Amino acid sequence: MSHFDAVPLWAAIPAALALVIGAGLTLIGCVGLVRFSTFYERIHAPTLCTSWGAAGIILASVIVFSFGEGRVVLHELLIGCFVTVTTPVTLMLLGRAALYRDDGEVRGPEQPRDRTEA
Repeated sequence: MSHFDAVPLWAAIPAALALVIGAGLTLIGCVGLVRFSTFYERIHAPTLCTSWGAAGIILASVIVFSFGEGRVVLHELLIGCFVTVTTPVTLMLLGRAALYRDDGEVRGPEQPRDRTEA
């Protein structure tokens, strides 16, 4: 007998819904990654969908393990905070690196970039 048998049906149904919604959002982000054509479009869809998809999966995990263990289990929220903080930062770093790379290809390596331009 596993501890999942201790999860009541009224708690398992919202957990299953959160898991399906989270997995669906993550799938939408993956489809956007494949479908979009430019790099800038490709970094946008997975970033949004991964954050919300991870939130749904983490919510399902909190519900199931809290009722399965018989106590409140919140250490998954640390993973959620980490994903929520690092995903937008990664998006900004990748976007700025690509913009810097594209700007260098247009200007050429021999022309220095004027810092007064925005």
